[in-house]
Amino acid sequence: MARGAHRRKGGINTNRKGKFDPKDENQVKHTKIGKVWELYEERQPELAKIPFSARLNFERYLGLYDSLPFVWRMLKDIGSIRACWLYLGLYLAVQLALSLIPAVQLWYSGQLLTIVGTAIEQRTVDRQLLFRVASSRVACSIADLILQHLSKRISRPLNARIKQYYTVHMFNVMARLDVPTYDDPLVQRQLEQAFPSNSRQTVIWRTVVGVINMGSTAIMLLSQLSVLSTVLKNQQDGTLIALLSFSHSILSSNSDTQSLFTRVWAATTHNADFIKLSGLRKAVAEPAHRKEIVAGNMWEYMHSEYRRCINILGDDAAEFFDVYELFNQKRFPSFASIIRRPLQELPQIVFTLRAVQYPATIPLSLASLNLITSTANSFSHTLLRLFEQTGSISDNFATIQKMYEAINLSNRIPDGMVPYPENQRSLQMGMSIEFRNVSFKYPESKSYALRNVSFKIVKGQLCVILGQNGSGKSTVLKLIARLYDPLEGQILVDDQDIKTFKLADLRRAMAILFQEYTHFPLSIRENIALGDPGHSDDMDRITQAATLGGASEFIERLEEGYDTYLDRPVRDYYSGLPEGTMDLFGRAVSFGKIRGMGGMKSNESTTLSGGQMQRIALSRTFMRSSVSEPSVGLLLFDEPSASLDPTAEHDLFERLRLLRGQKTMIFSSHRFGNLTRNADMILYMHDSVIVEEGSHDALLKAGGEYARIWNLQAQAFL
Repeated sequence: MARGAHRRKGGINTNRKGKFDPKDENQVKHTKIGKVWELYEERQPELAKIPFSARLNFERYLGLYDSLPFVWRMLKDIGSIRACWLYLGLYLAVQLALSLIPAVQLWYSGQLLTIVGTAIEQRTVDRQLLFRVASSRVACSIADLILQHLSKRISRPLNARIKQYYTVHMFNVMARLDVPTYDDPLVQRQLEQAFPSNSRQTVIWRTVVGVINMGSTAIMLLSQLSVLSTVLKNQQDGTLIALLSFSHSILSSNSDTQSLFTRVWAATTHNADFIKLSGLRKAVAEPAHRKEIVAGNMWEYMHSEYRRCINILGDDAAEFFDVYELFNQKRFPSFASIIRRPLQELPQIVFTLRAVQYPATIPLSLASLNLITSTANSFSHTLLRLFEQTGSISDNFATIQKMYEAINLSNRIPDGMVPYPENQRSLQMGMSIEFRNVSFKYPESKSYALRNVSFKIVKGQLCVILGQNGSGKSTVLKLIARLYDPLEGQILVDDQDIKTFKLADLRRAMAILFQEYTHFPLSIRENIALGDPGHSDDMDRITQAATLGGASEFIERLEEGYDTYLDRPVRDYYSGLPEGTMDLFGRAVSFGKIRGMGGMKSNESTTLSGGQMQRIALSRTFMRSSVSEPSVGLLLFDEPSASLDPTAEHDLFERLRLLRGQKTMIFSSHRFGNLTRNADMILYMHDSVIVEEGSHDALLKAGGEYARIWNLQAQAFL
């Protein structure tokens, strides 16, 4: 559906309210297109049967009033941008001048007709007038060229300033949203509509340009109409020819092939052979499947099945738009198409009748016919462009409303009011954490991630949470960091409800490494420095954190060291390279499937092992928390050694013990070892609940599940 919406101008209104339900036979028309495709079109109201009413799309205008407060806010924001009104005034003046040029040219064309008429009647030519008219038309053409150039020169800095201003708003929205809000599919859709990722222009600039263009188009129409009426006043049958030409142009613009793209529609297929054919085509085209296709000797079967599907489907083995075009060609022409043909010929017939009746006026009538038909065509196209522009304006106004609503989006996790902690130095002794009958489900999930979980970790304790994947270990850490709030129960920090504390203060007091650790599309130095952005220029501290994280050795071996990008955010584009070019700018060349067309990008990521990537993430955590810094009182580690070998894991735990000091530290892990032996408290989880709790020795004596798994792992090393 997206392809159809953007295939032509004047596509589907994405801001429209309501729901499109293909099962609703009263509102949706179903058409079978060949053997494969099924088309569902929204049934059109009676108003839509009026010629070219689809272009008007009256429903677009209903929401204009609601969007006006947001448009007013947009104008005030634009006014606050430096020198914006100056550029906007210049742009407006240029567009006004451009809108008047066609009328001026038309007036001079009328003057040429007058000269021709005088020459026929009096057999004389006013050479001075002819020179002035001709030179004036040339001057108009040159002025149009210069004004078009000025329009581009003015619009570029204006667009750039507006885009930069709203990019800051966009970045602020994207950066500040909490996890539940950002993960909401409705919010994601709202953000994409408000800040399209693939747009070179902001909706603000499109709206400004659209409003100005709509005004200039209206001025162009009025000025052309005024001049055309003056020209037709002295032309026999001129008004009749103009009306016939105008009617033909209007009917031509309302062609059947465009009607689909001005309505709400959807197309799908349930044809098993076509679905299989498409899957086979995709499988052989994607490099990810190549090794298995070759190693499994699958190509003969795949080729046989592809040929079978092609033979069954025949001409219908094509994408929707190709099949729909063929389907349209088989339909009988509409009434508008039938009547359009004689209308196209009528101006010539009127001219011929006039020439037979008055042979002496043939030169004048011929020039008049050419001027009137070309002007009528231009006028009708301009009129339809005005309709399209007004519809686009209403869409842009609605998108502006969505943009400002996105800017004002509230986070799902409410902020507290109480500063934390009262005494900053108290963090050196750690933080106490308590869960009281906490239950939690992730959004869109039906099963509990935690069920009635209760425990208490005293200040300065080392707690290890054990359990299989999916048992709820990581969820405990996410709730402590208030990435989510529990559905039931209460979480206490230092014996106070966690929800009462300011979020920024609370998270500032924690250093967290999640199992799904993140690497930012920045340099290694900046990836580590983000652990404590306030010390991002302190290279000594960055290298110290890398050493503690076990990453310094392999980072220093990299060609660019700490300035190496893990995933380079700027792509290299190139085309037309010789086949022997294997690398460019120090990165491997990937020609892709289409060579020499447009830009292509290189392989821009740095290849590091999973363990090395995890050490960089650990270094960021060490950057955040050190014994000498009292700003962190709680250290949370979610599977911190998952990608490390046993030696690296042992070294990591030794460094973490040094890092800890007297602070509270919570680990989640599925491994048993020295860490659990030294833990003050062990929480053993299974199926979202805590099944055992205590120290290592106490749990071994209890002889439960913890003791059983500990003994199993111990036997593996005997």
